[in-house]
Amino acid sequence: MTTTETAAVREPRPEQAPSRRKWVALAVVLLAAFLDNVDSTIVTVALPDIQRELGADFATAQWTLAGYALAFAVFLITGGRLGDIYGRKRLFIAGVIGFTLASVMCGVAASPGVLVTGRLLQGVMAALMVPQVMSVIMTTFEQKDWVVAFSMMGAVLGLGGVAGPLLGGILTDLDLLGLGWRAIFLINIPFGILAVGLALWCLPESKSEQATRLDVPGVFLLSLAALGLMYPLVQGREQGWPGWMFAVMGGALVLLVPFALYQRRRHAKDGSALVPPTLFRHRSFTAGVFVVMLAFSGITSFFLVLTYQMQLGLGWSALRTALVTVAFPIGIMATFQIAWRKGTANGRVYVAIGTSIMALGTLLMIALNHIQGPDLTWLQLAGAELVVGLGMGLCSPILTNVVLGDVPPQDAGAGSGVVNALIQFGTAVGIAVVGVIFFSLSGSGTGPDRAQRFSDATAATLWYNAGVFVLVAVLSPLLPGRKKAEPEAGPDTADTARSAEREPAAVGGVAADRV
Repeated sequence: MTTTETAAVREPRPEQAPSRRKWVALAVVLLAAFLDNVDSTIVTVALPDIQRELGADFATAQWTLAGYALAFAVFLITGGRLGDIYGRKRLFIAGVIGFTLASVMCGVAASPGVLVTGRLLQGVMAALMVPQVMSVIMTTFEQKDWVVAFSMMGAVLGLGGVAGPLLGGILTDLDLLGLGWRAIFLINIPFGILAVGLALWCLPESKSEQATRLDVPGVFLLSLAALGLMYPLVQGREQGWPGWMFAVMGGALVLLVPFALYQRRRHAKDGSALVPPTLFRHRSFTAGVFVVMLAFSGITSFFLVLTYQMQLGLGWSALRTALVTVAFPIGIMATFQIAWRKGTANGRVYVAIGTSIMALGTLLMIALNHIQGPDLTWLQLAGAELVVGLGMGLCSPILTNVVLGDVPPQDAGAGSGVVNALIQFGTAVGIAVVGVIFFSLSGSGTGPDRAQRFSDATAATLWYNAGVFVLVAVLSPLLPGRKKAEPEAGPDTADTARSAEREPAAVGGVAADRV
């Protein structure tokens, strides 16, 4: 989840905290990472209830999911650099406070606009707190303890992948204190207060002596381009696709040209570019980031479709939907260790195998909707989701490392930041594209033929997801081959370690990243 290019261990290590306190510090930062992971997934099964209560349209549902991922993507790299410049403890605490306040905003939202704004702010604040997790671990612990700390991080994030949709279903259906879906956001309040209090007590402060300047113009240009692409995709169907929306999308793509030129000039000047252009000298990296973005465009959007199929089409409760959805992270956990232990030697083979299995699981889901239609059972849906999860577990733990296989160690931190940001951007774009297809085909959630319409729309829309997974498998030979030998432990290992940090999040999150 990290994005900063500077290596924490290249700077003077802060005075070591007492042994017990540093493990409390680990628990604190992992709690924050867990909250981010859960909040990116918990909202999915509650979306139909949110729409009904707020009188929101389908575009609001898309923004509620995609807005979080989009804001996280745009500010992820900047969040890491802010921690390097102003102090990781300070940024972590600011991020947790902001995340908690944004959660309150979502929980008390009385209109779709307030909810979407709150979700965007949640994504921004998550981008401030999450990049500090790796830095805190690497500056608080001795190198010999990193394996234990990272293993605990992977386990916690894996748990978040299972807990997110399940908690969403339970809290929504239980209607605690009459809060309904609002409880999925307000539950963050006590955890946020706890995290801030413990962070003030036990987290050591650290900064980087070699932190690069913030690339504010780069963030501005990239934000304009991302919003220019996303807004028409999400709102176009609701507004009848006026011509100006296509012009905005075209302008967003054109805006990438001055962004690229500015990044080249800034990198040549002082090396502080948001996206270092030197990364793209490696053809495998250029192909790899496209493959990663494509893959994640098919994952979260897969669950957007199924959530509406199960709740509006089949009439299932949020809890029953969540219980079916849990089959996906269970599948990931079943195969995750195989890829983690054996996939590093020839990762692109595991990526090809994993995405092929994901395509088979999606095709199974399509066939079930064609054959069973409204008579689908929870066991059939859970079985298909389990197959998709098994495939995800074979590729997600190693995907980022595979893409970074040809990137020099000194650029691994920057490369990881770019890859992880594009994972989130791919997630947002996938939600937008699939939403356009699905909601256009399914129509409203009412009518005597509702169940059949949603089954037909699900079967048709999932061809996008199946096609994406097949395309990733076909393009996998463009990824780097056998992984280079790891450098010996030392100053440069921080950048290399940073490149792997987002992967446990992928396992827990879309494993979870961002269902």
